[in-house]
Formats: sequence, C-alpha cells, structure tokens
Amino acid sequence: MNDPFDLTGKVAVITGSSRGIGRAIAERLAQRGARVVVSSRNQDICDEVAGSINAAFGEGSAIAVAASISSKEAIEDLIRTTRERLGPVDILVCNAASNPHYGSLDTIDDAKFRKTLDNNILSNHWLIQQVLPDMQARGDGAIVVISSIAGLRGTPTIGAYAITKAADIQLVRNYAVEKGKHGIRVNGIAPGLVRTDFAKALYENPEAEKAAIARTPMGRLGLPDDIAGLAVFLSSPAASWLTGQTIVVDGGTTV
Repeated sequence: MNDPFDLTGKVAVITGSSRGIGRAIAERLAQRGARVVVSSRNQDICDEVAGSINAAFGEGSAIAVAASISSKEAIEDLIRTTRERLGPVDILVCNAASNPHYGSLDTIDDAKFRKTLDNNILSNHWLIQQVLPDMQARGDGAIVVISSIAGLRGTPTIGAYAITKAADIQLVRNYAVEKGKHGIRVNGIAPGLVRTDFAKALYENPEAEKAAIARTPMGRLGLPDDIAGLAVFLSSPAASWLTGQTIVVDGGTTV
C-alpha cells in the first residue's frame, strides 16, 4: 500500500512560516517529502528558516520567498516565483494573519479594523485565487486556512480578529462547494490558545495563563506542532474525501 501521508514532490506554500504555527507546518510538510516555500515579510528570516529545513530534511526541501500578505502584488509575485522555481502549487496553507488591536471592539479605529479584514480574509482570498488555475488544470489540490476558535464564539478583547476568523470558516465552505468538482479540497484549522509570539498577549500574564489552562481539559496550552500534524493530514491523500471542514484543535477548550 502507498503511504497515505506521503507528500513527496508536492509543492507547498505556507504564509507566515518564519515562526510559530506556520514554521511548524513548513517543517512537518518538508519531513513528509514536500518542497516548501517559507514566506513572511522578512527575507533574511525566511532564508534562515529555509536553511534550517534544508539542513534537517535535505537540500532542496525549502526555498524562501518574502511577501507581505497586505499587498496583492506581493502575493502574485510569491505564487509566480514559486511556479518558476519549483513548479505549480499543490498545497497552499494560508497561515499569516494580523491582530493589531487588543481590547473592546468599540474602541478599534477604522484603519486597524480594515487592516485586520484585509490581512485575515482578503489576503487568503487573493492567495486562493492565485493557485486555483493550476490546481483546476491538474484536477487536484489542497488548501488549508488557519482560522481560530475565536471565530466560534464572542470575545471581549480580540473582536475584530474573531470576526475575520469566522469569515475564514465561511471562505473555506464556499471555496469547497465551488471547487470540489475540480478535485480541490479546501479545509480549515481552528486552533485554541497556542504558545506563539503572535498570541503572547493572551497568556503572558501569569493569571491569564493560569485561567486559560484551567479552561482546557488537557491541562496545557497548545504548541505549534500540535497544529502542524493536522495540516499535514489535510494536505495529504489521507484526507482525499474531506473538504469544507474547519477542525478545532484546542485541547478541549471549546467543549
């Protein structure tokens, strides 16, 4: 039998992959044989991460292409460069996101709200648009959007972010309905509170960390690798009949 998790030769683009969840996903996809594109805003940091992946899994496992998700032109260049250097994209992981406001939703200014909407919803739409033509021509493809459990419930501190993550869940459903006939699978992951720099404001206070752990049946916060394994599954042939779903990975917090 073929290994249903084998990704040998697949080309994978992971945004926001210079650290945290995105980096863990890039590493695990490379471990399963994918050729990964490490991407975030800073080319030097992307180069460093790609070098680390190549050292761990063999030269040619990773390349680095910096891109800001706030720029449609940069996203177009990211996918074009990937195609030129590695070939068409087989796997897209929309991981990069922004959360410029912490506090009550009624205190966020318009500029920060628009930035959150653009970076967390519109950029994912742009990315998906860019990879669809090749995926449709091939009749195969896997797209994974990183959402959040914040998109499943109300929050007193990260409301704009939560709204965008709820929209991402619908983005997954809609593209799954539209593109299933082309053999393209579109799924999401909704992590709980994971120990990353991005989420530090939610747990850096000892009291907040203690409260978050108390709400989690498994008794700990998440780690980036807790999310990466599911991303590998959703990107692999093992998930060949799974689409339109957003799977919660939160140590049981939402239950």
